[in-house]
Amino acid sequence: MRRIYFLLPDEHSAQTIVNELLLMRVEWRHIHMIANHNVPLKDLPEATLAQRSDLLPALARGTAAGGLTGMLAGLVALAFPPAGLTIAGGAVVAITLCGAGFGAWTATMIGVDVPNTRLRRFEQAIEKGELLMMIDVAKDRVEEIEEMIRSHHAEAEIRGTDPTIPAFP
Repeated sequence: MRRIYFLLPDEHSAQTIVNELLLMRVEWRHIHMIANHNVPLKDLPEATLAQRSDLLPALARGTAAGGLTGMLAGLVALAFPPAGLTIAGGAVVAITLCGAGFGAWTATMIGVDVPNTRLRRFEQAIEKGELLMMIDVAKDRVEEIEEMIRSHHAEAEIRGTDPTIPAFP
């Protein structure tokens, strides 16, 4: 899958393009809109929290850092057991998993408040009132979708394609 980004000047253009995409058999769940708080998205498919924020990259970093920290803490406890306790391999695994879980939880709490780094290049346009539409399509349909938008909607500004999209958003 590839993600196509383009900017639109108003809600009417966005609604027209969404209707045309649906006729071209692009599923509703593969169309995502982002606008500033002054622009109503009424019947348009709004981007999810995972698409608007840095949630998933933060989750990956937090899980890795927490798992590594937990593993190191477990190995230290194995090498230098506290007085009166016997630490074995199972405890190291449990401490590692607890560290990974704690790291994932704390990092996602932070990542929810951080804007998606892939969308940083669109911030100024969104602040001016433009709408960002993201469409997830199979890589063999990218040219077809872009050509339809170019030919039917001169007001739409195609701003590129991601080589891959994240697995979950």
